[in-house]
Amino acid sequence: MIDRKAVLFRLYPTPEQAAQMAQIAGACRFVYNLALEQRRNWYRPGRKFNFASQCRELTQLRAEVAWLKTAPVHPLQQALRDLERAYQNWWADRARAPTPRRKNVNDSFRFPDPVSLAVERTGASSGRVKLPKLGWVRLRGWMALPGDIRNITVSRRAGHWFAAVQCEREGAEPVPSPLPPIGIDLGVAAFAALSDGTSIAPVNHGKAALKKLRKAQRALARKARGSANWRKAVRRVGKRQKRVADAHKDFLHKHSTAIAKNHGVVVVEALPVRAMSASAQGTVVEPGRRVRQKAGLNRAILDQGWGLFRTMLAYKLADRGGTLVEVPAAYTSQTCACCGHVDAANRPSQAVFVCGRCGHRANADTNAAINILRRAGGALKPVEEHRTKRPDEAGTSQGAA
Repeated sequence: MIDRKAVLFRLYPTPEQAAQMAQIAGACRFVYNLALEQRRNWYRPGRKFNFASQCRELTQLRAEVAWLKTAPVHPLQQALRDLERAYQNWWADRARAPTPRRKNVNDSFRFPDPVSLAVERTGASSGRVKLPKLGWVRLRGWMALPGDIRNITVSRRAGHWFAAVQCEREGAEPVPSPLPPIGIDLGVAAFAALSDGTSIAPVNHGKAALKKLRKAQRALARKARGSANWRKAVRRVGKRQKRVADAHKDFLHKHSTAIAKNHGVVVVEALPVRAMSASAQGTVVEPGRRVRQKAGLNRAILDQGWGLFRTMLAYKLADRGGTLVEVPAAYTSQTCACCGHVDAANRPSQAVFVCGRCGHRANADTNAAINILRRAGGALKPVEEHRTKRPDEAGTSQGAA
């Protein structure tokens, strides 16, 4: 069994290294956007673009553009590989169409050659990482690598540089976990209700920081774009967004770890978050209703992080020999956990469930979690169906993109 994990370090580059890293990120962004424009605007029947063809053209471009030649070639090629993967995900209905990368939003680049990479420890909580054309870059927050280095991705968030070191190692297959199963009902009023009667209260980090974030964004809107004050305002907005994201991940990591340690099988709903958080604005001909209320609900849904929570549960359970099972969510909140009676009237309020047939009374979320757990015992159908091949009409034209 091949086990792949990543370790994230914060980098402390010198001013010269930081400037060079920004140039490499800009070069990768330029190549990505140029290749995306080529696929959108220059696609013709019989003329198709892919990773190999665009890599050949990249070699010619680097020979003609001096500033592009100073950047390492591997990160530039990886930008083209990222674009290829973005198109594959789009064609398979796993993601939306690729969009251009933006400065200060998608600043990242990846070194895929492990021969030229190294990570060393220099102190109790410090170390350094060796990157091509950058040399040794200091880092803080040392953590032992869980295997051999495969690649390193360097990214910038809120003005700080980070290195994600992906490692790989051979490991034995985990022994199936003998721990008891659990069903989880995800929601907004309660982040998670478990079938054993316990629940996890939501923290809503985004809602708590919304007032300060809006103030920072209004201050940014009043600044002249490109000025020194504008750049300071951009950093303030990014800092607040990063603080929310870090607190959000910390919350999800703690609770997903606790659940994975105590349960062998975890059953969750397959919630279509994208459809649930779609805007209710409608069109000019058919305008939506209660748009502001739906916008608030959308923010609350996205603030929970259900998708990331499921991802964390999946790999943490797999490491311990457990399994994550997704079941359809339809009617789990309207079904009685005792007699199986299904009726919308069984739920007179958000928190209370009262069965109209047998009189069973319980917390509505706990009742739904029990139904979710029971659904894992039957024959399950795939929750999502993806396209397995590229549709003929998609192409890479501007209209399709």
